[in-house]
Amino acid sequence: MEHKNINKFDIIEKITPVVENTAMRYGFIPIETDFSKESGRWFLRIYLYSKEKPVTLDDCENISRSLSDFLDELIPVKYNLEVSSPGLDRKIKSDKEYIIFEGKLVNVKLKKPIDKTTGEKHLTGRIKNFSENEGLMLETENGTVIIPKENIQKSQLEIE
Repeated sequence: MEHKNINKFDIIEKITPVVENTAMRYGFIPIETDFSKESGRWFLRIYLYSKEKPVTLDDCENISRSLSDFLDELIPVKYNLEVSSPGLDRKIKSDKEYIIFEGKLVNVKLKKPIDKTTGEKHLTGRIKNFSENEGLMLETENGTVIIPKENIQKSQLEIE
């Protein structure tokens, strides 16, 4: 049963449409799907989000149940399925998350300071907008700042 040559990227690509359709039926967006091996066991982790409502334990259980039969056909190894919310202080891992979390408070660590006079490499503000070309538009207490994507070292949601 155990297959040695598992390409986790192929599996994620194969299961993504099923995960997205199932999550959307329940009113959620899957913001991250991770398939990885830990201590000899495979884990499929799906993180759900909705602007309209919190992700509850019941939601996670319902989506797990809806997914498991489909996923068992697509994933050729035994795995543990974990469906959860992204957490209140999630690290932002992809460009699409800036769009999903628009309006949320975020802490951004810069590679180099935008304001040379202060030399500040940390900014906190609300995500106003994100575009591939312009970067991240942040509403800070000192006004609106645009941070080029390549100047973002890391960003994380702030607990509100």
